Amino acid sequence: MNINEKFIITINRQFGTGGHEVGAALAEKLGVKLLDKQLLQAVAHRFNADDEMLEKLQARNPSWWDDFSQFYNRYSQQTEYHISDSDITSRRVFEAQAEVIRSIAMQESCVIIGRCAFHIFRDHPNALKVFIHGSQESRIVRIVQKYGVSPEDAKLMIVDNDYTRELYTKTFTGTEWYDARNYDVAINMARFGVNGAVNYLLELIDPTVK
Repeated sequence: MNINEKFIITINRQFGTGGHEVGAALAEKLGVKLLDKQLLQAVAHRFNADDEMLEKLQARNPSWWDDFSQFYNRYSQQTEYHISDSDITSRRVFEAQAEVIRSIAMQESCVIIGRCAFHIFRDHPNALKVFIHGSQESRIVRIVQKYGVSPEDAKLMIVDNDYTRELYTKTFTGTEWYDARNYDVAINMARFGVNGAVNYLLELIDPTVK
């Protein structure tokens, strides 16, 4: 990756790994824009909708186990996953976000958190696609500290959020969230920690950046 030209770093992460902090630190050290929830603001403007409505639309998950069961049964019975009618509005939001992401990336370098950016820029010649994961134990500790919940609730949050991200990825990209072929680098946060992960990625990107 050449940081002397416009570049893109995409960060996909398991819930509770500190992946957002890694992306934010990278953006700050590289002096580029961080793209995460502010994308919702641009999409909200496009659709004349408020941010809360769009976040609820994306996080729509009233009964994740029923939803997961339906998804798994449908997917296992056919070679291709087809989008149901209930996904149409969500797809419009996804496509609008993808358009916003592309337009920003054409103008300047950036770090993008989530939003299936690894897929949007899968053929980009100057992109680094990162997946951040960690052990359940390390994630539980981090979630308990960050959100002040019990370890049992932290486990439920991990299951719920990881499932949602897996389903979101499969729905809008047709690929598997955990497929290593989607990424250039995978980092185990249980071994690296946030600072270690940032330093490791900077060494890969440009050793002169501190």
